[in-house]
Amino acid sequence: MAADGAGEKRSRSSGAIAPGVRLRLDPEDEGMHELGPEEHFNESMYFNFFDPVERIGGWVRLGNRANQGYAERTVCLYLPDGEIAFDYARPAIADNARFAAGGMAFEVREPFRELAVSFEGEVIRLADGFVMADPKTAYATSPRAKATVDLTVEGVSPMLGGEAVAEDGGPLPETHGGDFARGHYEQHIVSTGSVRVGDREWRVRAPGLRDHSWGPRHWQSPWWYRWLTGNFGRDAGFVASVIARRDGSRTVGGVVFREGRYEQIHDVRLRTVWHEQNATQTALSLTLATDEGSYEVEGSVLSMVPLRNRRTDADGSPLTTRIAEGLTEWRCPALAEQPGGGMSEYLDQIIDGAPVGRAEEDR
Repeated sequence: MAADGAGEKRSRSSGAIAPGVRLRLDPEDEGMHELGPEEHFNESMYFNFFDPVERIGGWVRLGNRANQGYAERTVCLYLPDGEIAFDYARPAIADNARFAAGGMAFEVREPFRELAVSFEGEVIRLADGFVMADPKTAYATSPRAKATVDLTVEGVSPMLGGEAVAEDGGPLPETHGGDFARGHYEQHIVSTGSVRVGDREWRVRAPGLRDHSWGPRHWQSPWWYRWLTGNFGRDAGFVASVIARRDGSRTVGGVVFREGRYEQIHDVRLRTVWHEQNATQTALSLTLATDEGSYEVEGSVLSMVPLRNRRTDADGSPLTTRIAEGLTEWRCPALAEQPGGGMSEYLDQIIDGAPVGRAEEDR
């Protein structure tokens, strides 16, 4: 995440994998990995959650860029009254030994089964999340409060993903991985504990999704992507992705979580209703196709924070990426009678002031 406040997070590895490459995942991968030589090597963990009773949700991320001497720490809490509590920092780190920086810490208590998430620090309070389109103004004009997050995270699904390795034991193809992580896995979870902002506190029991990734990372590598996560209690949900590249090619993938197992998604059909003024998603219709069947999913965005990442290209030209983070209520009768919650994350390169994926999504 850049200093201006963009929520840099994860590689999206739930799509197809290159021929001759397989995914390896061991319990040891819940720990930290050896630093690669890349200046922009990143190792991160991310957790999202939504409590359908308390109507509070959010996500936290800690990403170590030890070769650059800092971590990226982000907390984003969507409160029941529509307010958003947010903060981003770049605390200094000396190595990649742990996830603990800027008041945030993640602890693996039992690999693939139980983790702990904690945060204590100051946040800005946003009555309107769209003010984060101009982070300098948001930080200058928004009131502040102390916030704490204290969650025990239980894994309730199989693991999805792993580290890419060549089947023949040799080096990976040059085309694999690029600048968006070599290792990445995800898991559906339930988080229990407390969230406090100012003098308000909520006890939460919140389904969600977590991930862990490591490897080189540039947010300008994808042309655009859509990363969609949904949870219906502790035993049903989905994660779906559409990733578009500059050459026009796309990768789709993900899983439907049902009856304790994952069904691999092989096709994603997405229709977006756009906010005309801010060009962010306000509603979504999904068709998720698996070998076991087809799932129709409707989503309504409850709260939105548009974040940005800026970088200078090799030729000196500026590059701007927007990551629109929408807390989303989902309905899928095939998975659950009651609505669920999750995130719709839309990443777009911004060209001539417009997100590139808006015009291309339906092609």
